[in-house]
Amino acid sequence: MSQPVLFLKDASIFQRDNLVLSDVTVNIAKGEFVYLIGKTGTGKSSFMKTLYGDLPLTKGEGAIVGYDLPSLKEKEIPFLRRKLGVVFQDFKLLNDRTVKDNLQFVMTATGWTNKSEMDQRIDEVLDKVAMKTKAFKYPYQLSGGEQQRIAIARALINDPELILADEPTGNLDPQTSVEVMEVLQDINKNGNTILMATHDYALLLKYPSKTLKCDDGQIFEVVQKTV
Repeated sequence: MSQPVLFLKDASIFQRDNLVLSDVTVNIAKGEFVYLIGKTGTGKSSFMKTLYGDLPLTKGEGAIVGYDLPSLKEKEIPFLRRKLGVVFQDFKLLNDRTVKDNLQFVMTATGWTNKSEMDQRIDEVLDKVAMKTKAFKYPYQLSGGEQQRIAIARALINDPELILADEPTGNLDPQTSVEVMEVLQDINKNGNTILMATHDYALLLKYPSKTLKCDDGQIFEVVQKTV
C-alpha cells in the first residue's frame, strides 16, 4: 500500500504557546477529496499552517508529501511548498501583474527557467480552470470567481501532490462557489489530492466526501449526515 499523502498521529497543534488541537490523528490517501470543517476559532487555520510549514509541529508524529513535519528545517520549507498547492480565501494575486505574470512569478520562484516550458505549463493550468483567454488580464479586471480560478491554476503550476484549499469559496456568492467547486472536483478526478477547509455546508451536501471536523480541541471524522 502506498504511503499516505498526509499522516499525523497523536499530534498537538500550537499557535505560539497556546495548545489549539491535541491528539490529532489523520490519514489522507492519494486521490482523496477531504473537507475540514469547524466553527471560527476551532483550529482549522492553525492546522493548515502546520501542514505547509508556517507553524512547527513540536509534539507527535506527522508527515506530508514525504516531509517529516517534526524534523522539518526552515531551509526545507520552500521545497515542501513546491510539492503543495495552496489556495487562499482572499486569492493573494499581485494586482500590478497580469494573470500570466502572476503565474510566471511563482514559477521563477520555484526554479523554472525555460521560457517555452513555462508558457506551455501556463497554458495547461489555465485550460484546466477554463481561464485560457484571460492570461493578459489583470486581477482587478476579473470577477471574484475568476480570480479564485487563477489562484487554483497557480496552485497547480508545480503539479502538487496535495492541494490545501483554505476557505476557497469564503468570499464568493453561492453560484460562483459552485462553479469554483466544480473546478476543484474536476482537478480531484484527474488525480490531485485535495484538503479543503470550508464553512459552506451547502457544498458538503452537494458534493459529499470524507469530512474532518475541528471541535473542542480535537479533529475527528464525521459521518456526512451528522454535519
